[in-house]
Amino acid sequence: MPTRTATDPKPGPEPRADELLAWYDRHRRVLPWRALAGEVPDPYRVWLSEVMLQQTTIAAVRPYFERFLTRFPDVVALADAPEEAVMSAWAGLGYYSRARNLHACAKAVAAAGGRFPDTADALRKLPGIGAYTAGAIAAIAFDRPEAAVDGNVERVLSRAYAVETPLPGSRPEIRRLTQALVPEDRPGDFAQALMDLGATICTPKRPACALCPWMLPCRARSLGTQQTFPRKIKVAKGALRRGAAFVVIRSGDEAVLLRTRAPEGLLGNMAEPPGSAWEPDYDVAAALLDAPLDARWKRLPGLVRHGFTHFPLELTVFVARVALATPVPAGMRFTPRSALDDEPLPDLMRKVLAHAFDPKPEPEAKPRGRPRKEPPPMPLLAAMEAPVSMPDPDPRPRVRAVPKPQPRPAPAPPPEADDLHEGEVEPPATPTSPRRRGPARRRP
Repeated sequence: MPTRTATDPKPGPEPRADELLAWYDRHRRVLPWRALAGEVPDPYRVWLSEVMLQQTTIAAVRPYFERFLTRFPDVVALADAPEEAVMSAWAGLGYYSRARNLHACAKAVAAAGGRFPDTADALRKLPGIGAYTAGAIAAIAFDRPEAAVDGNVERVLSRAYAVETPLPGSRPEIRRLTQALVPEDRPGDFAQALMDLGATICTPKRPACALCPWMLPCRARSLGTQQTFPRKIKVAKGALRRGAAFVVIRSGDEAVLLRTRAPEGLLGNMAEPPGSAWEPDYDVAAALLDAPLDARWKRLPGLVRHGFTHFPLELTVFVARVALATPVPAGMRFTPRSALDDEPLPDLMRKVLAHAFDPKPEPEAKPRGRPRKEPPPMPLLAAMEAPVSMPDPDPRPRVRAVPKPQPRPAPAPPPEADDLHEGEVEPPATPTSPRRRGPARRRP
């Protein structure tokens, strides 16, 4: 066991397999490939599920697993199937080298009589089976006391023992700690219990420590640092790569021009529309030099984006319609649109074809961070804006004011005699404007 440091709490109990198995008996998950309590596991199902689950989630694998079993019910049927059929059934799961290794492994097992080896060492000699897969098959299918250490188990054990060494350097230590816990009785259930604990309780974020059967012996929980484990070295992702994809649609039967990628490298032996190389400095303006044939190409708006493990990719899609009698370029084939589901098209190429038949414009980039408040309009601008109708405010109680007396209007001055026109008579004085009459003046 690892030595404790000065920052560790007082020594507590160590994790125990029987406590985990008691929890597993109450909370075990029901999965299509997992034998129920009391049943004998099927090595073919165990092997197939472990290969499919690498770098993938249970939710994504479940429908593929069931369709795969319907199409290839046993290892002999899988070995006898053509590689194109296997790749087509695998299309969409990603990491396509696993499908090629799966087919090669099935052929090796079928050649040896159709029975899987029952030890981890013998299993590791088969194509595509590494240390984890060999340990999982040996423990689950054959009840061998082997450790099966996947990402879930690495997280559980690194927290239980507060393993400070970052991954991947800590994997040998975590494997040693796991192997020391494997019981002689029920090693297969113990392996599956560790997987379930990591998937449902000891999750990457916000682990439900209060429900964990190893809550008390978990060293990271005692320190309050469980969410910081496992320690990892941040790996920089590769530079963005760009390229072009050319979708040729044949008039008449709507067939699409496809080709098969080289068996080596990324997406090996998978189908794709012809395209260019994927390069960081690819010049899309000169993309038609990579077109598979002369045609009236139309560049579609938007991009097809896809993320691989080591780099992101952006593809510009070009579409052309050609006549029914167009000759097929060497190494390529026309596949009717109705038969595209039978082609081993990876997710990236299905995105390309979906964009070709229903192009989507590039979405507007949304500003990052908090929305910026616009300043209030200037008075000049506000005066130019249309008036905004506002509801009348509620009437407020008013105090009746005493009316202020109005001043009397000043009397108008009488017109001078010189101002009277000929024939006019001076108006009589009003009662409110008494005036004294003097002798009338005569005009000269």
